[in-house]
Amino acid sequence: MAALLAGCSKMVVLFPAGDIAAQQGRLVVIATFLMLLIVVPVIFLILLFAWRYRQNGRHAQTDYDPEWHHSTKLELVIWSAPLVIIIALGALTWITTHQLDPYRPLDRIAAGKPVPEGTKPLEVQVVSLDWKWLFFYPEQGIATVNELAAPVDRPIRFKLTSSHTMNAFYVPDLAGMIYTMPGMQTELNAVINKPGVYHGMSSHYSGAGFSGMTFKFHGLSNEDFDKWVAKAKSEGQPLTRAGYTALAKPSERNPVARFSSVENGLYQRVLNLCVEEGKPCMHEMMAKDAQRNQAYAAARKLDAAAEDALCTAATRTDLQEF
Repeated sequence: MAALLAGCSKMVVLFPAGDIAAQQGRLVVIATFLMLLIVVPVIFLILLFAWRYRQNGRHAQTDYDPEWHHSTKLELVIWSAPLVIIIALGALTWITTHQLDPYRPLDRIAAGKPVPEGTKPLEVQVVSLDWKWLFFYPEQGIATVNELAAPVDRPIRFKLTSSHTMNAFYVPDLAGMIYTMPGMQTELNAVINKPGVYHGMSSHYSGAGFSGMTFKFHGLSNEDFDKWVAKAKSEGQPLTRAGYTALAKPSERNPVARFSSVENGLYQRVLNLCVEEGKPCMHEMMAKDAQRNQAYAAARKLDAAAEDALCTAATRTDLQEF
């Protein structure tokens, strides 16, 4: 079992190349240590009691007290130790939940290294398709399939959605996984601190091609990132709505593809489920529904006011006749 699990490269969770993933790894270590403070003594005491009070042991008879029913000291130990651990874990979880919120913009690149003032995060728009990953770079005007790159020590802001099936975006060296869902957008803020090529994948089963839904994430210097963008612009083809429709069809183990330009507003159409010609966009439909609801509420108020006015007039007439 150990030999089989060795192929999973799980140690990357504890020794990643990105600051957010490193903080999450430390949280795993601290939480595990706190829990082991209870687990290890309990296991030790179970083995000790089983040996000490075995049937033929001398303590089985000499320490036996049939009238024993309570020990205040023992109760304090049994309840106070877990209580302290739970309080510590609760405080740690509360603090780190806010510090490592994926929607929270980064305030540091690494420990003791704050984000330089005026640094603009690299925005990457992610779409999970069946069964491949599509990455838009709105600032650079390019897109790629199954290949992701970012400069080292520059904050990255991911905006993620899905074409059809719910999925999960995960680069263990970068940060924890985050879900992608059709018609919805999630966000992830992260940074990579070391140059290299890292493994990215789908961590949520999504069908037949799930096992091949992987990609390479390249941590590059600023110069190498500019060269990577220039290569995409020189070698790729434009990505249009028609091209996206063809790309979105289910396929497995797609090779890396690069697109030199992206049709304006394509990601927003993907997000709002209206890439097809003539199909209404979800945000427009929601806006129209909101307007109709507002108009209906206003009409109800007018009807209520008119009804009150009629009732008041009828009451006055009845009083005058009386």
